[in-house]
Amino acid sequence: MYHICKMQTRNQVKTHAQMQTQMQMQMQKVEYNVIIDFDEASAAWKANKKSKGNGTYRYVCEGLTKTGKKCTRQPICSSEFCKWHQNKK
Repeated sequence: MYHICKMQTRNQVKTHAQMQTQMQMQMQKVEYNVIIDFDEASAAWKANKKSKGNGTYRYVCEGLTKTGKKCTRQPICSSEFCKWHQNKK
């Protein structure tokens, strides 16, 4: 009788392992439809930067000049604005 119980336990363990494997396979089959507009993402990333050439960029001030154009000065460390626009905000 002990032998039969031991066999049932092995079968139950095997069945449990098979169920886990089956669940993992089902989880792996899930696909997500992701649409990323890389041109838009690149433009958004470059919005507060100026190209220095050779694939390098520097941050620029987020303030506006009197004429309404974007300021091209370098911002103060740990700030979004240059020293001129830092006082004006």
